[in-house]
Amino acid sequence: MPLPGHGRYAYRSIEDRSSGDWPGGKRLAVYIALNIEVFAFGEGLGAELAPGGPQPDVLNYAWRDYGNRVGVWRMLDEFYRLELPITVLANSRTYDECPGIMEAFRRRGDEVVAHGRTNAERQGVLDEPAERDLIAEATTRISEEEGRRPEGWLGPWISQSRTTPDLLAEAGYRYLLDWCHDDQPVWMATRGGSRILSIPYPQELNDIPAIVARRVEGRQFAEIIVDGFDEQLAQSAKQPLVFGIALHPYIVGQPHRLRPLRGALEHIAAHREAVWLCHAGDIARHWEGSTA
Repeated sequence: MPLPGHGRYAYRSIEDRSSGDWPGGKRLAVYIALNIEVFAFGEGLGAELAPGGPQPDVLNYAWRDYGNRVGVWRMLDEFYRLELPITVLANSRTYDECPGIMEAFRRRGDEVVAHGRTNAERQGVLDEPAERDLIAEATTRISEEEGRRPEGWLGPWISQSRTTPDLLAEAGYRYLLDWCHDDQPVWMATRGGSRILSIPYPQELNDIPAIVARRVEGRQFAEIIVDGFDEQLAQSAKQPLVFGIALHPYIVGQPHRLRPLRGALEHIAAHREAVWLCHAGDIARHWEGSTA
């Protein structure tokens, strides 16, 4: 009896892939994903610095709030200094809860990826009409604020139902970031015969799994980023690859973690002539053109 499967893509070895280049003859596409998230006070989901007590969990709520009040602005200074493009994964209610943040990235010309309404909820537990409404609400708000529709989606808490890729394709999304199964973009089938592109999104080079779950601290996390970058740059001689970093301002925007992160970002920026520094949407558009 075959294993239950998702039916979205077939197995194909990384060794059995196209050897085309990224723009400019580059072999490694690099994008930095910055998660801008808001949380409900006294209810819902949220990462924890320490085990939370009864609600309202002031310790962990305030810790997360630091990222939007302080951490993101310190990180923004580094992005400007190093001239790094940023892919902003934004909860749509950030516009209401934290005015000024999204405008700051808009002035830089950074891409905005829809990241649900808030990170106090998961979409994968919703029935199909409710999930469709969540996608529509987040899409409409970001479109109104940014003057253009978001092309990419990352579910809050990497949460998907069995129909999420279908709903995203039907809502006009070109790509999603929830799957971490490859180092290249992968086309995923959806109902109705259309398809949506999966762009690699890191779960190892992601500060929540590394620092919150595995208790790796800032300096070691920065070393992991550098090791991953150097290794993928070497591997990309065989085939074009995607290197991503996932960051949250309430974690790596803390001063003691920002300092070592700065060194890792400087290491990447020093290789800008050898890699393609871009947004996630740039990767999707290039891959669409080369694999249509």
